[in-house]
Amino acid sequence: MATLTQTQFDLVDIDELHAMDGTDRDALPYGVIGLDADLVAIVYNATEAGFAGVRPERVIGAPFFENSAQCMNNFMVAQRFADEPVLDAIIPYVLTLRMRPTKVRLRLLARPDVPLRFLLIER
Repeated sequence: MATLTQTQFDLVDIDELHAMDGTDRDALPYGVIGLDADLVAIVYNATEAGFAGVRPERVIGAPFFENSAQCMNNFMVAQRFADEPVLDAIIPYVLTLRMRPTKVRLRLLARPDVPLRFLLIER
């Protein structure tokens, strides 16, 4: 397991997330979604599954912003993954799909040399 400092929402980097195994990602206190080049969910950690109330089987292998996170399928989140090859941004956001409005912080991470893009969700 990575150290506490390395796993903090603001400090973890894309290389650390990509190198973690599923058990380590599941132990993080925030949601972690890993997306391939087509924005299909490849990683969906247990923390996010618990907060969202959606089983990984419903998310993994499907276009994330079309099937699971329509409220993020916009210029502020999904379009940034499409437009910005290098991305490390934290944005305040309000989740609204299938829940009462919930304030969160999103962290968007992408780099051309890493095969997955990561969306972190801190509640």
